[in-house]
Formats: sequence, structure tokens, C-alpha cells
Amino acid sequence: MKVVVDTNVFISSFFGGNPRKIIDLWKSGEITLCLSAAIVDEYTAVLRRLGLEGETEFGELLDLFARGFHILFTAETPALKVVLADPADDKFVECAVALKAETIITGDKALKDIGRYMGIKILGPREFLSLFR
Repeated sequence: MKVVVDTNVFISSFFGGNPRKIIDLWKSGEITLCLSAAIVDEYTAVLRRLGLEGETEFGELLDLFARGFHILFTAETPALKVVLADPADDKFVECAVALKAETIITGDKALKDIGRYMGIKILGPREFLSLFR
């Protein structure tokens, strides 16, 4: 299953809970992570801003990204205006559309309120895990 993971879920995975379970699904190859340059840039910028770049997990994740471990990467995404309440979140929808992801996993209210876009489900971590298992 191809998924896009919003930055808030990705960052929260460092602290455990459902976000960690989602990242563990990716690491075990049960889901494929869909990425774009804009998403990777945001992930790394936020991790650095939070001072998490010294964490073992940070280096491991960058290594997995570099090796393309259960990852699909798009260099080009369509320019969409979907998340009117927070246009910065459009990058997640654009990536999902470009790579034909089934789901966007997010804790962001503006994104979750959309619910579905072009057949792509937009779910919170708990919702995703309950449907996945």
C-alpha cells in the first residue's frame, strides 16, 4: 500500500504511539512511503529545528531515504490548490496524486477535514491503523 505521511505524523513517530507504528510498517515493508523533494525538505527542517538530528533514528531514516527503502519518490508533482485552510499542506496531496497513493496519513485538521481527494483517503494515524490491520 502506498501512503504519504504528513510531517506531524513523521515527527511524532520519534516519540512512539501510533505514528511510530506507522513508521514501523514502512520499515518492515508493509507500506510504501511516497515522497517528494518538498516533503523530505520539510521533514529534515523540522527534525533539525527540534534538535532531533543527533538522534540515532534521524541518521537511520536519512539512510533509508537515500537507499530508497520501500520508497517511491516523485521529482514532479501537479500544482494543486486543495487545502484552502493551509496551502502549505498541498504538497502532501500533490505527492499522493503524482504517485497514486491510496492514503495520506495526517494529524493536521485542515488536511483531515478534506477526507478524500481523487479517491485518496486522508486519515489520522489511529484511523489508518484500524483500517490497515
